Amino acid sequence: MDIKALEKKAAQLRIDVLKMIKEAGAGHIGGAYSSTDILTALYYSVMNIDVNNPEWKDRDRYVQSKGHAVEPLWAILADQGFIQKEELKTFSRFGTRLIGHPNNKVDGIEMNTGSLGHGLPIVTGMALAAKLDGKSYRAFTLMGDGELAEGSIWEAAMAAPHYKLDNLIAIIDRNKLQITGTTEQVMSLEPLAEKWASFGWEVIEIDGHDMAHLVQVLTEAPRKKDKPTLIIANTIKGKGISIAENIPSWHHHVPTDEQYELALAELEEVLA
Repeated sequence: MDIKALEKKAAQLRIDVLKMIKEAGAGHIGGAYSSTDILTALYYSVMNIDVNNPEWKDRDRYVQSKGHAVEPLWAILADQGFIQKEELKTFSRFGTRLIGHPNNKVDGIEMNTGSLGHGLPIVTGMALAAKLDGKSYRAFTLMGDGELAEGSIWEAAMAAPHYKLDNLIAIIDRNKLQITGTTEQVMSLEPLAEKWASFGWEVIEIDGHDMAHLVQVLTEAPRKKDKPTLIIANTIKGKGISIAENIPSWHHHVPTDEQYELALAELEEVLA
């Protein structure tokens, strides 16, 4: 899939997410939209997975640490055939498999996540297992920047370089906003790149909405032998609909009918 096709795919996924959240009356639209381009690059261009064999032992692993922004992941799994598209209509409904966080009762989901700070420790274990088993698969995780206040993140940040896990690629969705304000107001993160580098990671900082660069960097990782890769993806919360971009109140927000129509029209323009 070329870059233009990937950009259109991301727009279509944002439409799917918008419809899911509107119909369910719940959802984390801000962080879902800031991470959609990252997930699109991973699932449609970078990761080695097989929809016909979800348990394939040599598949790349992906764990969504920022589990509350699961909506684009559900949309991707439906688009790729892991689940039926009709099931998206059950999102966040009573009895559904498609709850508001990743659920490993669904093919394509490696681990349940939701309590923040778990994704990096989990993929550290997966990457270590690959090394011990002589496997070549890579382990990816997506973290929110607000989640970096969790201590378990930094325990794993020490462990991964110690075990020389160059098959581990961690991505931070650096949209600089969380539910109660900016990350720097709530728990200052900067100098973020320097912190991770000091722990022994190969740190790469990119525009998290530049699809070509996303694909390039994710495909090339790891760049350094024996070093895990940390990608700081600078993003915009609510990216894709102008009324939501960089607005903290869209962290968990259901659009009004008017907002829904405006957002849908804006996203459909990308597909035209």
